[in-house]
Amino acid sequence: QRKSKITASRKLMLKSLMLAKAKEAWEQDQVDKQGEKERYLAERITPLRTSGLSFSQLQDLCRELHEKVEIVDEERYDIEAKCIHNTREIKNLKLKVLDLRGKFKRPPLRRVRVSADAMLRALLGSKHKVSMDLRANLKSVKKEDTEKERPVEVGDWRKNVEAMSGMEGRKKMFDAAKSPTGQ
Repeated sequence: QRKSKITASRKLMLKSLMLAKAKEAWEQDQVDKQGEKERYLAERITPLRTSGLSFSQLQDLCRELHEKVEIVDEERYDIEAKCIHNTREIKNLKLKVLDLRGKFKRPPLRRVRVSADAMLRALLGSKHKVSMDLRANLKSVKKEDTEKERPVEVGDWRKNVEAMSGMEGRKKMFDAAKSPTGQ
């Protein structure tokens, strides 16, 4: 087995350091987002100055603010309507695409065995009648020939052992091993 190059304690320490670094980056990202939000609001919204204004001036200010709120609400409503319209259109287009494809699921592909001749016919077309017999070049072995080479003799096994012994010493050892069991 292959051992890892760093120990478990070192891995744990590195993991904790990575988590601490990620936490710092996330906190910094949150601070950046908050700062950007405050900067954007400071650009878009001027601070209200209500001190030292008369009643009629306050009413005019309220009317102006009310008109701005109405404009923003109209824009928000228009954007929501466009969004709803776009989602409906996307849904309808998806349905049209499904209808054009057909109402069946594509079956999973299966392996198909194709002979060399069929493959050549598919590639070259039906005009070419090319026959490619890959088995023609193989050496043919007849079963009868192999059986003739190895004749099977059925006979007494003891005669076979005496004939195969070859050396007299081995035959005596064999006979000696046989005699104690016979007694």
